[in-house]
Amino acid sequence: MDLKEKLVSSFLAFENGVDVDNPVHDIRSEAIKKFEAKGFPTKKEEAWKYTSLNTLQKIDFSIFPKKESNLEYRDVKKYFLHEIDTFKIVFVDGVYSSFLSETTHDGVDVCLMSSALNKPMYKQIIDVYFNKIASQEDSLTSLNTAFSKEGAYIYIPKNKIPKKPIEIIHFATGNEAALLLQPRNLIIAEENAEMQIIERHQSLTSNEVFTNSVTEIFAAKNAIVDYYKVQNDCTTASLIDNTYIDQKGGSAVNVHTFSFGGKLTRNNLNFYQNGEHVDSTMKGVTIIEGKQHVDHHTLVHHIEPNCESHQDYKGIYGENATGVFNGKIIVEKIAQKTNAFQQNNNILVSDKATINTKPQLEIFADDVKCSHGCTIGQLDEEALFYLQSRGIPKKEARALLMYAFANNVLESVRIPELKVRINKLIANKLEVRLGFDL
Repeated sequence: MDLKEKLVSSFLAFENGVDVDNPVHDIRSEAIKKFEAKGFPTKKEEAWKYTSLNTLQKIDFSIFPKKESNLEYRDVKKYFLHEIDTFKIVFVDGVYSSFLSETTHDGVDVCLMSSALNKPMYKQIIDVYFNKIASQEDSLTSLNTAFSKEGAYIYIPKNKIPKKPIEIIHFATGNEAALLLQPRNLIIAEENAEMQIIERHQSLTSNEVFTNSVTEIFAAKNAIVDYYKVQNDCTTASLIDNTYIDQKGGSAVNVHTFSFGGKLTRNNLNFYQNGEHVDSTMKGVTIIEGKQHVDHHTLVHHIEPNCESHQDYKGIYGENATGVFNGKIIVEKIAQKTNAFQQNNNILVSDKATINTKPQLEIFADDVKCSHGCTIGQLDEEALFYLQSRGIPKKEARALLMYAFANNVLESVRIPELKVRINKLIANKLEVRLGFDL
């Protein structure tokens, strides 16, 4: 039995374990039919031309954890942003950990998706927002929808700001030889609300883990959402991350993606601008080596006039690593006065490293300012020689140039403690110790 067949056959057992009277029961049932019809994406599809899931489909993943796992905070403290106080929504092998979490209902809701799906008090919100912007055509999104049960539920009412940032962390303990996780997040910022979120998926052993995650983010009028994805997992962990963002007039959503580790990582980031004076920002830094594979797919759909979008992705690839960037900007005819920028710059540290980059523009309006571009190269030998001539060893000189290469992405991180943490992660990836932070 292959993975697709196992998932389809497991759905009935999953439904028997949840409330069939749940408001999303019909949505789940329809989603599994779509997944069964389409199956896993293949390289024959243009969007998956450079990324294959064949290897993952041959692994016998456990669909439901067979054991409960307990973790001590001291054993996983380093994965939290412990330098500051945060709300925390923590899952261990897909199961909520109340011991490691700190949620709240004090003016805002920072809690569990299972609570929102099962409690009548949340039904109105679920009816309005759940599965409303997630793709109905993407088979992996449909798979996640079919098994949607647990994840983060964050609701920030009008004019509210949480007292502190929010961390969403998923741990895989390795109690299963191979584990499939499918978290589902619903994040809502009402008018004039603000929030900062940090998300991380972390394996604690070398056992295989496959995470198929879906996040829906709704930013109402003048709302501000800062979302940070820290991806620094083991080389046996694979992540498919689908994020869908709906923005209303005057809202600003900023997503930073830091991809430093994992076997296979695919980030699908989709912005839909449904209002005027919307600002959408996507920035990313990828530093990988070995046989690691990171694939960034971005979409910004400019639907209304007088909006902006900014994309800036930097990649550093060593050894046999493979990178993919496929960014698309669509500007509808009505979306006049659009200002859209897209840039993807890459450094190949090794002759065996690969990058496939494809920036795209589809513009149907005539009064717009749009640009896109990509570069692929190696470190500037003259700059490297200059630093060495000033007494800086070659290894440190290379690291400094790479830091400078990625610095404009780090500048826009609005949580100082997180910026320091990312700097340290980059230094570790480059295997160098620097006496300062950028």
